[in-house]
Amino acid sequence: MPDNTLRARDEAFWQTFADRYDVQPGPINLENGYFGRMSRTVIDEYQRNIELINRSNSVHVRQRFEQFESVSIREHLADLLRVPAEAVAFTRCASDGLQALIRNYNGLQPGDQVLLCDLEYDTVKSAMRWLARHRGVEVIEIEHVHPASFETLLASYREAFEQYPRLKLMALTHVTHRTGLVMPVQAIAHAAREHGIDVILDGAHALGQIEFDLDELGIEFAGYNLHKWIGGPLTLGFIYIAPQRLASIDPDMGEFHFPPTDIRCRTPYSTPNIPALLTLPLVFEEHRAMGGAAAKGARLNYLRNLWVNAVRKVPGIEVMTPDDPRLYCAISSVRFTHEADQQLLVERLLKDYNLFTVARSGSACGPCIRITPGLTSTARDMRLLAQALIDLS
Repeated sequence: MPDNTLRARDEAFWQTFADRYDVQPGPINLENGYFGRMSRTVIDEYQRNIELINRSNSVHVRQRFEQFESVSIREHLADLLRVPAEAVAFTRCASDGLQALIRNYNGLQPGDQVLLCDLEYDTVKSAMRWLARHRGVEVIEIEHVHPASFETLLASYREAFEQYPRLKLMALTHVTHRTGLVMPVQAIAHAAREHGIDVILDGAHALGQIEFDLDELGIEFAGYNLHKWIGGPLTLGFIYIAPQRLASIDPDMGEFHFPPTDIRCRTPYSTPNIPALLTLPLVFEEHRAMGGAAAKGARLNYLRNLWVNAVRKVPGIEVMTPDDPRLYCAISSVRFTHEADQQLLVERLLKDYNLFTVARSGSACGPCIRITPGLTSTARDMRLLAQALIDLS
């Protein structure tokens, strides 16, 4: 197998993959963290499945999809994750799955404490705060010091675990959506387990660009997207519950379409996007053909480093994401220290340099500009970005 680090620099090689995607003329998209593109072949397959289900309607769905195809697709997903099929259930997105896990977690009593940090996704924050109103628990919110390191991140959680002995549940984000900081999940989960604290992991941005093994990470509850770095259609995500912990999550609002021993009753029952689900086997096949998360992650990290290394020491620019390879991925963020309103610089990047980025706020380290290359991005794009940032500084 070729060295992914060396291949990440091969523009001609990655252009062969970029050519499989249709790209609208216009700004250079450096906001690929929102959702990913489908390849041309995936779009064709998706369209065929839309037409198939529209033609055959409930006849195909009742006779084939519900009885056979949905089972096979679930097995494809489980194989990708290297987990049992009974450990996963499809949702519309990571947020839906995480909300279901949080609201149906049954290990809390009034007076218990739950933990979140400033870098959590807002939907996760609101769901954890919902527990305070409806379960009588106390929400503990911590802020991470900036700049962060592996040691300071782990220390923040160890200190919280010692300071708040009634903690029973915590939210943890694998890749934070604001700054792109990658959390040391395995170390934090191990420390949490030592204190009897369960972890619900937000993996929305991780799947497809970071290699991981859920058993090795020590994660028993998680929610993921399939429309970011895997390349699936929108409206697809899933939850993971370790089989031995299924009883810790109640059926969703008394859901009865599946037996209590089936993870699928832990999410709301509804008519899913069947054509999108039917497209997933091809999506997984193409993901593997590109080299999977190892190859994608190496390429995206290489592109990230091109612009970060060029501006890291430039006066007036602060890169918010560390350079420790354990703590970054494609997503990284930057802040112009001379400007309070980062949105003004987002608009300048678009107007003056044709670069599309997005402002993010809400973390303790302050507002920033999130920059996310994708699989259609090139080294030239990164050099253009670096020069634009230097100009604006």
